[in-house]
Amino acid sequence: MRENGSGSGRHALRGQLLSYRADPFRHPVAECLMHETDGVIVIEAGRIASVGPASEILPALAENVPVTHYQNALITPGLIDCHVHYPQTEIIGAYGKQLIDWLKQYAFVAEQKFGNKEYAREVARAFLRESLRCGTTTSAVFCTVDPVSVDAFFEESRKLDMRNLAGKVLMDRNAPEALLDSVQSGYDQTRELIARWHGNGRSLYCVTPRFAPTSTPEQMEMAGAVWKEHPGTYLQSHVSETRKEIEWVKALYPGRKGYLDVYQHYGQLGERSILGHGTYLTEEEFQLLHDTGTAIAHCPTSNLFLGSGLFRIGQAVDSRRPVRVGLATDLGAGTNFSQLVTMNEAYKVAQLNDYSLSAHHAYYLATRGAAHALYLDDTIGSIEAGMEADLAVHDLSATPLLDYRLRYARNLDEVLFVLMTLGDDRSTCATYVAGKRVYASGREESPAYFSDSLRPRCQ
Repeated sequence: MRENGSGSGRHALRGQLLSYRADPFRHPVAECLMHETDGVIVIEAGRIASVGPASEILPALAENVPVTHYQNALITPGLIDCHVHYPQTEIIGAYGKQLIDWLKQYAFVAEQKFGNKEYAREVARAFLRESLRCGTTTSAVFCTVDPVSVDAFFEESRKLDMRNLAGKVLMDRNAPEALLDSVQSGYDQTRELIARWHGNGRSLYCVTPRFAPTSTPEQMEMAGAVWKEHPGTYLQSHVSETRKEIEWVKALYPGRKGYLDVYQHYGQLGERSILGHGTYLTEEEFQLLHDTGTAIAHCPTSNLFLGSGLFRIGQAVDSRRPVRVGLATDLGAGTNFSQLVTMNEAYKVAQLNDYSLSAHHAYYLATRGAAHALYLDDTIGSIEAGMEADLAVHDLSATPLLDYRLRYARNLDEVLFVLMTLGDDRSTCATYVAGKRVYASGREESPAYFSDSLRPRCQ
């Protein structure tokens, strides 16, 4: 059967399929799971037209519809990263003490380069290439205080027709002078960027106060106001990442009863609000997140790398008041673009909190669960008819060790757990965005991101 990676016209992918119909934290996994050992996804105009067993789909498929068959592979929804800083790509793996020292020594230094459009574009390209190489098709992205950094990111994202969220950082204190804006300039620039980018193709805009300590009360009030002025946009920030940070927020906002209450007071909680970390949230704060529909981005590699703490996923998803949670890399304090690696570390963090995070729960957090956290679960995150065709193909023989270990996997649960424990960017066989194959392993890179000249090894 002839392959088609162009995304134009009607085409199909065949292979082992995995997706989730519902939340396995709230329902038995068997009721949530969509798994076909030999399935077919039919794609048309960037969306999934139909999906099901190959024995049912192939006979009904017109002979002229090309089918790409991925063998010894697992096709999942494209992976989703709920919290990441693209300008920090160049400082991933930089040695630092803890959060505030690391910000001053590395992050704030790197981010001062982004007034240069060509440099920002170069970093955006590198970031998007690495994301796609890991099967990540959607990210919630922090840019810098400079609007140029937002334009560069979205321009590159639009070339690939990716559904990404991003925004200009708002920051008017406690940072280098070169990275500060003002209440008025932040407001004006945010409005201009929303008008230019929100809904431009698949782009979505995030109002982005970096975190409460780097915005004055006046700017925090403005951030909440401009978000409310533009229904359908997002808001992203950080909360309760470290104990020292929490104490700092208390000193800066003495009238508020806690870190999360700062965001509540300034109108920044609610649907489409995503806060990174939440490592030290109280039960009262979890309840507030539930009540307002605010999501938490779980960033295990970053929290471990900076010694910030251990997010309590079990408490967050408590069925009595579940909070929306999605998985996140949080580069560049996070240490890997791969959501497989991030799942691996999320499992370990949960273990240290006496909670067992199964492979199904981990994959959910990086697919449908992340889409739910971003209020996009009717659009991405699942392999279902009508959904946008963002897909990741995972090579089950990507490395000799993975290939050998999976010979002894007894069931799907073990396959998934081994893949998330031993897998990384090498495990991505191919990545599809809006039905178009934009990456395949072994291909030569080109100015157009990835060449279509070579075959992926698991095909």
